[in-house]
Amino acid sequence: MQPRVLVLSASVGAGHVRAAEAVELALRRIAPDVAVENRDVLDFTNAVFRRVYSQAYLDLVNYFPHFVGYFYDWLEGDGELRKRKRDRLRQAVQKLNLRAFERFLTDQQWNLVINTHFLSAELIATLRNRGELGLPQVTVCTDFDTHRLWINQPCEKYFCATDEGSLHLQHYGVPAGDVVVTGIPIHPVFATPCDRAACLAQQGLIGDRPVVLQLCGGFGVGPVEAVYRGLLDVAMPIELAVVCGRNQELKDALEALPVPDRHRVKIIGLTRQIDQLMGCADLVVSKPGGLTTSEILARGVPMVVVNPIPGQESRNSDYLLENGAAVKVNHACTLSAKVSELLADSARLARLREAARRLGHPQAAFDVARLSLKVIGIDVAVPQPAVSSTNGD
Repeated sequence: MQPRVLVLSASVGAGHVRAAEAVELALRRIAPDVAVENRDVLDFTNAVFRRVYSQAYLDLVNYFPHFVGYFYDWLEGDGELRKRKRDRLRQAVQKLNLRAFERFLTDQQWNLVINTHFLSAELIATLRNRGELGLPQVTVCTDFDTHRLWINQPCEKYFCATDEGSLHLQHYGVPAGDVVVTGIPIHPVFATPCDRAACLAQQGLIGDRPVVLQLCGGFGVGPVEAVYRGLLDVAMPIELAVVCGRNQELKDALEALPVPDRHRVKIIGLTRQIDQLMGCADLVVSKPGGLTTSEILARGVPMVVVNPIPGQESRNSDYLLENGAAVKVNHACTLSAKVSELLADSARLARLREAARRLGHPQAAFDVARLSLKVIGIDVAVPQPAVSSTNGD
């Protein structure tokens, strides 16, 4: 019988879904004889729960980010009794709203589940602990630090981004042998070196001056216009590409702003060629989301961190700064000065670029796919690691 692997994500932001897509693509490439299905667990719930779990999160990020940080820390907890009470309440609400998902799991024959969000992992662990399901699962953590919510036993393997994240899992009782540091899975295209000249041509950029890439996330939230205005104030001439994601209103607003004669600007909406844009960039200005940051590191591009969401993104920012792969701008009013100084200092840019390459895991999706299949006794070969990108050399 053909092995069947279920990849599960939750559309809370874009990162978990993109990680699932990356793992799916890697599985299909290295194990074509394995049947793979990729599903969003929120598709199995009702509209109210989906709105609260997904859209409400984006609203909080956009309007009340510090509450997100408070909630992040509160859920981590500092007492076992309090944590158990919180977990029981959360699990009861989730179970009530995801009965269709439980039926989907139990009515079909699966050999393995790969989770890129903790919601599905927790539900599967609960069913296994009750003796209602015997399905093995693995979990892929999509931030550089590892929150307690990612830990849902029983789980055969945890794939995390960093050594520090591995220690965090072990602190909460996960056996060291069940944790593997793979990096965060990103689209397999990032495992292939890019030619900067070809990327420039394909993206309609010239590259006769520093290329700065501003990323606004998949939904274009946050103080994007303030950051854009700050980049337009950069003293030296730059070629600026801005990716607005799905936010057409934002794209229209940025296109209406005047651009100083010394700069060249390209405003982009939703794109499936972010790997090429990163291959063009001398510098990326972005929030430090786990997937986006992993893509930037895989391309070996220095990063300017702006507006991290308190909680997971602030910890991602800490990791980048500690390892010398980024600089941070705390307020848009200092952005132009910091970027100008950085672009004028080629030696510092080179150090940041080297640190980014050192931290990058362009093969992460293949490693996760291979090690996941190994859990159910399937051994496959993976593509050899690619040579580092030539961007910036």
